[in-house]
Amino acid sequence: MENTLPTWHVILIIVMVLGFIISNIMLLKYMTRFDVKGKLDKQTKPDSEAKKEEEEEK
Repeated sequence: MENTLPTWHVILIIVMVLGFIISNIMLLKYMTRFDVKGKLDKQTKPDSEAKKEEEEEK
């Protein structure tokens, strides 16, 4: 009595794993367009400090 998966199960698992990996890579590339660090700094620091840093960057 063999406990093996049918071929189509194996192919389906491989396709799902590759799809997951590729979608995560695409999401990472898409997220580089957003300035997440700047938004986090604005949320965590008081407004006066954030304005000072923005002026220094300019």
